Amino acid sequence: MSIRDWPKNEQPREKLLKFGAATLSEAELLAIFLRTGTQGRTALEVARELLKHFGSVRALLSAPRNSLCQALGMGMVRYVTLQAMLELVRRHYLEIMQTGPALLNPQATRDYLRARLRDLPHEVFGCLYLDNRHRVIAFEELFRGTLDGANVYPREVVKHALAHNAAALILVHNHPSGVAEPSQADEMITRRLKEALNLVEIRVLDHLIVGDTRCESLAERGLL
Repeated sequence: MSIRDWPKNEQPREKLLKFGAATLSEAELLAIFLRTGTQGRTALEVARELLKHFGSVRALLSAPRNSLCQALGMGMVRYVTLQAMLELVRRHYLEIMQTGPALLNPQATRDYLRARLRDLPHEVFGCLYLDNRHRVIAFEELFRGTLDGANVYPREVVKHALAHNAAALILVHNHPSGVAEPSQADEMITRRLKEALNLVEIRVLDHLIVGDTRCESLAERGLL
């Protein structure tokens, strides 16, 4: 039996329209994106098997392309659809963050950075550039590394900050281990960058470290 043959109030799309998206299970939400199933399986059954195979929604959406494309009921088109959906979510957070000074809405800033960096398998170092009213100009990834770290060059950070005409910035990087605790190396590079940016009168307001469940602030810890 296909989903179309189910009672209307049990079909994921109709259920969403009638009761709202929050009432749907993770499998039902995924089934709406899949649209159709495979031979002998409805879209909802495929969605359930995918979630079971990967273990969670997060693991499914952050799975490597080859792994996801080869999974039951997936493929390149559906992979692209899910990645596009994820990017829309990230841009949604970005718009919320840009509605006012970043420091007045720190939770929106952290939500965006976690959505952008948390599930990456490698370390990324970037900057959130701010104007003289501390409104967001842009976020930019500057350096990428392995699981162990990324090489950060103060000269490049200064060059990009000047190119964005930034008056201030927030440094950010992720810890692929999931542990957001700042290391001695994190503290050292923060001091080096702060000194380099001070020479061109650009303030470093914070350095955020994105982990699995937390986004740690060096400024809040008195390390800036």
